[in-house]
Amino acid sequence: MSSGNGAPPGSRYVDQRHFVVAAALSDLQGPVRGVVTLDRSLDWSGDSTYDLDDAGDLQLMYQTVLNQANSVADLCRWLHGPTLRRLWPNLWLPARLRALWQARFPELTTPPQTLAG
Repeated sequence: MSSGNGAPPGSRYVDQRHFVVAAALSDLQGPVRGVVTLDRSLDWSGDSTYDLDDAGDLQLMYQTVLNQANSVADLCRWLHGPTLRRLWPNLWLPARLRALWQARFPELTTPPQTLAG
């Protein structure tokens, strides 16, 4: 017997999952350098330490926070707006999460401008 409280038949987890989106990219004032250790609520993998000066660690940390954030406060604490904008095209994210962020921030759909040298 069905209780009526579950997900619709045939739906996928990612379609039901709650993702958090910031109100403004300027609200994201997280660290940009050094080594950080994410809260266990965001990264329970066993090694939640990331070296933000390492491009691979930086990208992985941003993917983790975007996927696992439970609140806007999580996003504001760990992400940095200009860094997110720069990394955005290369982040591996669920399509629905990417669509939610791009709906709020259309500027994420275009590559950041490079400075003329």
